[in-house]
Amino acid sequence: MAKKYLYIAALLLSLLTFSANAQENNGAITNGANQTIEGLNIYPNPVNNTDRIYITSKNMQSKEIQVYDVLGKKILQTIISGKELSISALTPGVYIIKIKEGDATSTRKLIVK
Repeated sequence: MAKKYLYIAALLLSLLTFSANAQENNGAITNGANQTIEGLNIYPNPVNNTDRIYITSKNMQSKEIQVYDVLGKKILQTIISGKELSISALTPGVYIIKIKEGDATSTRKLIVK
């Protein structure tokens, strides 16, 4: 009877350890060519009554911007050399913005009110 409890305890301990290890990897890929953009900041977000957002990062290189709707359809694609992006073509809603700066790429949620 004691052996059953020992096996159950060992099984639970191994499952909890596996679960903790799986949660440590939060999906951020930062090796090789898929580095995240260091110091990325998008503001204002959510966007109210303005037709532009500002995208800054530590390196301040030119950025390739792609904006997708929640269904995955590409709405906007452009390259900016400064920090200002015009979003006057976007209607109110939730969007996914993908930013590529050099070899680094980051994805964020953008809310337009």
